[in-house]
Amino acid sequence: MNEVATTTRRVVITAVGAVTAQGTGAEALWEGVREGRVAIRSVQGLPLQRYRTSIGGQVPDMRRPAYDYLTALGIEHPEPALDFALVAAEEAMAASGIVVPADRWGVSFGTCNGGTFSGEQALHRARNGSSVHTGDRHLLLVPPHGLAEALSAAFGLGGPVVSVNTACASGAHAIAHATEIIRAGRADAMLVGGSDSLTESAYAGFDSVEALSERPCAPYSRDRDGLSLGEGSGMLVLVEESIARAAGAPILAEVLGYGMSADGYHPTAPHPQGEGAARAIRAALDTGGLDPADVAYINGHGTGTPKNDPAECNAVRAAFGDAVDKVVLSSTKSMIGHLLGAAGAVEGIVTVLALREQLAPPTAGFTAVDPRCGVDAAPGTARSADIGVALSNNFAFGGANATVAFGRPGDLRGDPRPDDTDTVVVTGLGVLAPGGTNANELWQTFRAGDRLGREERGLRIAQLEADLDAYTTPRERRRMDRFSQLAVASCRIALEHAGLEADERTGVVLGTGIGPMRSIEDFFLPTLQGNPGSPAVFPNTVFNAAAGQVAMVLGAKGPTSTATAAHAAGASALTIAFDLLRTGKADAVLCPAVDELTDHVIDAYRGVPLFGGRTGWDYLLTEGSVTLLLERASTAAARNAPILAEFAGYATTSDAIGIGRWDRYGHGIERAMRNALADARIDASQLSAIWTNAAGLRVVDGPEARAIDRLGAPDRCRRHAPKRVLGEPIGAGAQLAAALAATSFRHEPAAGPVLINSSSLGGTHTSLVFHPPGH
Repeated sequence: MNEVATTTRRVVITAVGAVTAQGTGAEALWEGVREGRVAIRSVQGLPLQRYRTSIGGQVPDMRRPAYDYLTALGIEHPEPALDFALVAAEEAMAASGIVVPADRWGVSFGTCNGGTFSGEQALHRARNGSSVHTGDRHLLLVPPHGLAEALSAAFGLGGPVVSVNTACASGAHAIAHATEIIRAGRADAMLVGGSDSLTESAYAGFDSVEALSERPCAPYSRDRDGLSLGEGSGMLVLVEESIARAAGAPILAEVLGYGMSADGYHPTAPHPQGEGAARAIRAALDTGGLDPADVAYINGHGTGTPKNDPAECNAVRAAFGDAVDKVVLSSTKSMIGHLLGAAGAVEGIVTVLALREQLAPPTAGFTAVDPRCGVDAAPGTARSADIGVALSNNFAFGGANATVAFGRPGDLRGDPRPDDTDTVVVTGLGVLAPGGTNANELWQTFRAGDRLGREERGLRIAQLEADLDAYTTPRERRRMDRFSQLAVASCRIALEHAGLEADERTGVVLGTGIGPMRSIEDFFLPTLQGNPGSPAVFPNTVFNAAAGQVAMVLGAKGPTSTATAAHAAGASALTIAFDLLRTGKADAVLCPAVDELTDHVIDAYRGVPLFGGRTGWDYLLTEGSVTLLLERASTAAARNAPILAEFAGYATTSDAIGIGRWDRYGHGIERAMRNALADARIDASQLSAIWTNAAGLRVVDGPEARAIDRLGAPDRCRRHAPKRVLGEPIGAGAQLAAALAATSFRHEPAAGPVLINSSSLGGTHTSLVFHPPGH
């Protein structure tokens, strides 16, 4: 097993940019928040008459971004969430003072709704049809990863591109993942943040669960009665400290640490005592080498709902003990609304500027102390304070919790706590796919070579036919949709295969390309036709709901996240899990990749030119759920677990040329393969196989084949194309190939290291290196 470097690189913030209801620019945000100005007012341009409220933190008139994605895609209607992100990023990039090679600069992006506004408008344009208007290219703006790839292209950033959708914790998770990428030396600088826009769907959803207030929200206050929605974007530039100092760049703050956890309690409500949130707070303090007494200010989650605010205050008390009496906990949402996936990024920016100004921002709208909360909320007025360390809390549907610790740059506190590094191994596999319902069946189907599926109007389709009820009890699946059932079932199979019982040191990192589409359709299609959406369905529409169900049903309450890198989502999830395990933030991580097909999804694929005619000459679209259980080698050894494979290294790169576009020469995927081999400390001459991304798309498969030709692998190195037989399971392709690779080591004892390639359709490439056990 390879040794892993133990050097901990510091991560600093050199610039920020924002677009919010306070206006365009981070300084406009800070000025409004510092003064306690409430920018929550009547929303214009959305049909909100049917809902409990029509107020929100709406962005005022804003200029269009410099990057012209409309012309590149051949469309005419802009996507507000992307415009917000691009304008905020322009501000941050211009002020960053950083120049590093393009392939050393990446993107980490969080969103809850992605381009839902564009999806709504496409549906409205097709109201007279029976399905999604398949020729509407605006649908390319809907998936979350499309926005991340647009940011990469706008600034020519060829390093790792990560997108996450953990609902209201997405922006904070984006900061956490970017910090890990820089600390591991996979990039020198990252453009990081989140964005969401106001949509009719969001109002319908929160209205259905009676979470909206008819007045601007009043977090932590006794008479609070709900949240206010908002929109906008926050973008930060994170840089390795020595590079920032060498460039003479401004340093606004340091990212000292972060914590993530899963409640495993309820689909929407937080644990009343804040148990999961308290673990995230403690983890942020621990990774930063901090004591509670070091923290003077917390930018709270503070939504203003009756259940969330007391739970957060209980979590802070549990994590801080007696030190809680000296902490200010205030809510930015009281002034700009809840920005959902952008909240963690925008509130992180406010926290950074609070450190810069040595000022604790206020909570607006506060009227009276609620004894169930009882923490100092800085009611009404900002407060001068000696702030050396500040935290930012974000907690989400599905029980996904995140806390980020920021430090004043003049107070460098000695070396951060060193990572407890270890090797990562695979100890369990869970497979539910048309090609098999266990790893051996999948292997036999692949080896037989008989292509799955049937032709359906120009597209070959293979759907999963399995009794999912066999994997859960009636009580467990009472409010669980099919998407979550798939995730829970494959995770349960993987745990049983590994002989492991999940606990608070077991995380869940889920990958999905398009999310829980069946629930999204079941809720939002009636809504857009004027009918009320079901409050029982709405919680299942968030992308991370399935990960939350895994935590609730199986007890995996460690770090959780949901990666959304389109067709490379499963690979992205595996890389996030790898870094969490390598650095000791979990002992085991369940890593499911899940996607499902619906008639609307199939129609949408048919409508994209890439999948028909000469370009998609032999494409097979499928669905399913495949889970890899990853563990630290020391943990697996301590319980004498059989090792299926060693996960030796990885790399992620970007072509950075736009949504739905690939470098036809394959330079991006070539860099991913070479960097992954370097990370695993092996040479291409040692490879025994490459599990390719090839799925039957000429514009994608051809560049990968040319890149492999240049790699220098020996003649004995076989090229496998599992998707050509088993199909493209959207975001689960990497898990499918990885399960086959791990199984091949048992059937082929002489096998050596293998590469596993996975790519999005917008030029994000991840290569993984697996070794046979004991190699």
